[in-house]
Amino acid sequence: MTTIDLPLPGARTGTELVPAVEEGVTQTAKEFTSDQEVRWCPGCGDYAVLKAVQSFLPDLGLRRENIVFVSGIGCSSRFPYYLDTYGMHSIHGRAPSIATGIATAREDLSVWVVTGDGDALSIGGNHLIHALRRNVNMTILLFNNRIYGLTKGQYSPTSEVGKVTKSTPVGSVDHPFNPVSLALGAEATFVARTIDSDRKHLTAVLAAAAAHRGTSFVEIYQNCPIFNDGAFDAIKGMGEHKGEKEHAIIPLTHGQPITFGALDEATGLGDKALVRAASGGVDVADTATVPADAILVHDAHNADPSTAFAISRLTDAGYLNRSPIGIFRQVDRPTYDDQARAQVATATEAVAGQGTPEERLTALINAGDTWTVD
Repeated sequence: MTTIDLPLPGARTGTELVPAVEEGVTQTAKEFTSDQEVRWCPGCGDYAVLKAVQSFLPDLGLRRENIVFVSGIGCSSRFPYYLDTYGMHSIHGRAPSIATGIATAREDLSVWVVTGDGDALSIGGNHLIHALRRNVNMTILLFNNRIYGLTKGQYSPTSEVGKVTKSTPVGSVDHPFNPVSLALGAEATFVARTIDSDRKHLTAVLAAAAAHRGTSFVEIYQNCPIFNDGAFDAIKGMGEHKGEKEHAIIPLTHGQPITFGALDEATGLGDKALVRAASGGVDVADTATVPADAILVHDAHNADPSTAFAISRLTDAGYLNRSPIGIFRQVDRPTYDDQARAQVATATEAVAGQGTPEERLTALINAGDTWTVD
């Protein structure tokens, strides 16, 4: 579908602090696969994502005991059971907060969050945006099937307007979240979108996300065959949308002109292109009708997220007949956990040699404004 900037060989979760496996040791997907029976509905997109992750983890070159997956509540949150790493099936919507604590306390761990559109964007919305703005060193995988699957088919924060479900029998009147727009609005330093059924693209995005230091946010379009089957058929070119894939996907590749649609073999460009709109946003134009220098060139490394946000707004919020796919943003910024540890180290150094640990703790507790209540 498209190509993606891959991390440099040997890059490991954005840091050299996470211990690697011994030299000469080769790991396989089997070693990252637990003995638990995988229990999702037949045909669920979660299977494809799980298999991709299990196959990808050995490439990180990290010890299994230095990898931890934290999940919330939902179908996707079974994920930690099926990986032979450390993991925690935590509480509804709070996986990013728990992962923040782990990442801050243990710089020797590669921390991952697995969540769904309901878990992350409804009860967990507040926790998600603060993890993104803080830029904690973790990778967040948001499985978006645009429905509540575990609780049997209620509409979710990403369901389209008019969606008929068990909880909206005459159609949803809620305007849906665009998860990528939300992440960019929170100024996340790595934001990407991929698809469960595109193994090559999914793996490439995971590699780039894992190599990024800071919060990596990856939205994964994931099909729910029971309660929302076919939600992404246009993007996958399936069902009644067969042959529409090239017109539905807007591929994003850093440093390349953004075009899509029918490919012109002479120019290597699609027949549709993204151009700057008069309003300052982004529009779609016929490639043949605009000058070559008017076509937007994707810059994932732009410190200003405005253009990436404008591109994300091209996502069709209805039946997803069109959607940008790839890495929207990939920039560097100091991480929360690095800075928190630096503050602790500075404070510890400042009181070094000033009495016993107990005396230093007592002095700290009694520092500043304190009072005694009789």
